[in-house]
Amino acid sequence: MKLGLELLSDLLGPDLIRLDHTHGMTVAQIYPAAIVRALTILRDHHDCSFRQLIDITAIDYPNQQARFKVIYNMLSHHHNQRLILTTYIDEGTPLHSITSVFECANWLERELWDLFGIGFHDHPDLRRILTDYTFGGHPLRKDFPLSGYGQVRYDPSLERVSYEPVDLKQPYRSFDFLSPWEGMDPRSREYLKADTPDA
Repeated sequence: MKLGLELLSDLLGPDLIRLDHTHGMTVAQIYPAAIVRALTILRDHHDCSFRQLIDITAIDYPNQQARFKVIYNMLSHHHNQRLILTTYIDEGTPLHSITSVFECANWLERELWDLFGIGFHDHPDLRRILTDYTFGGHPLRKDFPLSGYGQVRYDPSLERVSYEPVDLKQPYRSFDFLSPWEGMDPRSREYLKADTPDA
């Protein structure tokens, strides 16, 4: 049985903000406080059977009050159907951990904490997972500088890895993106001009 929008709307009830079906995908937006309840219903109801959490990811909108859009990608093998569940939270509001619903969410939530700084209530082990424990900031936030805040290098005089502020030796350069063939051999440029119908 294919999951209909009407059934999904009835199941999620007052927790549902918006429900769409576009590009062959069903997308449901819910309130942040309802995430555990909604995922439990979607997993256990026989007409849904979304028993696999594929991924949890986020998008940062720094100019919005609720800057993080958290996205849960679900799969129902029984009905061969996918569902995207979304919610919006602000920078200081943690979400409830869904490790009680899907055990695999443990590492996915750690990744969101590490890269975006999104906190989770009742998480069993909320530590950094991809960056170093002493890393400053969250690198997938839009306001995180491209060069980062610090750099790591091996210091032979200390015989250990040292942490230092970022030191850019080379000044920023201005690139002319209007002429992508600038560094090309002149003979090749002439060949390209001759091969172009408008030349």
